Amino acid sequence: MSEAHETSELIFLPMNVADIDAVLAIESLSHPHPWTKGNFADSLAAGHWAYCIRPDENGTVQGSYLDSNILWAYCILYPAVDELHLLNITVSPKLRGLGIGTRIMQAIEGVAASQNMPRILLEVRPSNQGAVGLYAKLGYEKIGLRKGYYPADLTSGSREDALVMAKSIKLAA
Repeated sequence: MSEAHETSELIFLPMNVADIDAVLAIESLSHPHPWTKGNFADSLAAGHWAYCIRPDENGTVQGSYLDSNILWAYCILYPAVDELHLLNITVSPKLRGLGIGTRIMQAIEGVAASQNMPRILLEVRPSNQGAVGLYAKLGYEKIGLRKGYYPADLTSGSREDALVMAKSIKLAA
């Protein structure tokens, strides 16, 4: 059995303000220019679909028991009229490489299909090769480039472009 199949079922719970500190702990370890507490609070206030992802109560990873209260990952989605925009998805650094990101993306695609949203759109740093590779493996295609989208170096003020990727979602007839 591969490691990806040894993880427990994932539970998606709506993120609330009380979750932000746990989210920030993962965010700060995961991104060179992490979202701030205010960014997350603003997303919640704007009504974005924000989820904390935890294991079920029998959560295990690589055979070790994990408390189901431990935050494994989170995602924030912006529902537009005819597409779902992925604003942030992050898996805890300790749990990467286990297929959790793939499973979350598949769940997000299921949400898009159930809400009759025929496309998912996202931006990703070209330097984030792990994420770019995951999205490509899942069928996301590069459809554009946003020049200077991400901060790269706060001291110099330099910026990094963003790859814009999208995937068409099959909707029920």
